[in-house]
Amino acid sequence: MKQNQKTALLSLGIALYVVLSAFVIIPIVNRIKLDLGYIVFGLYLNTFGIPASIVGVAGCIIAELLKGGSFRIAWPIGQAFIGISLGYLLPKTEKTPLKILYSILSVFIGIGLIKTIIEVLMYQFPFLLKFSSNMAAFVVDAISLIIGILLNKKI
Repeated sequence: MKQNQKTALLSLGIALYVVLSAFVIIPIVNRIKLDLGYIVFGLYLNTFGIPASIVGVAGCIIAELLKGGSFRIAWPIGQAFIGISLGYLLPKTEKTPLKILYSILSVFIGIGLIKTIIEVLMYQFPFLLKFSSNMAAFVVDAISLIIGILLNKKI
């Protein structure tokens, strides 16, 4: 695939991520929502590998800015971890159960741990409060990401 095509497809992925994350909002608990952008993120990570990390990181930043809320750096950092780790592992893994396991572990570390630690250190939130809310985000984000990975076989 030519670099121009890859860039265009990654840009399309960012746009899809932003539309699904910023405008298709399905509330779950408190400020946690089902982030359908993770479906695009999973699909792109499985297809393009590490370069697809930009879909999650840029998509997250743009979606947050469009929603007009406060921009929190912890989300993009967690997304970067997920993107780099899964971007490396998914294209090299043939077995779907392993892809699912890697996805669960990566989202747990990126959202459940990295995001929680950053928010506790930067904003002085109580650890258990942030950890519990980020665990809810981890569950819904992992489910969406896995759907994207499974869709890759269908497309």
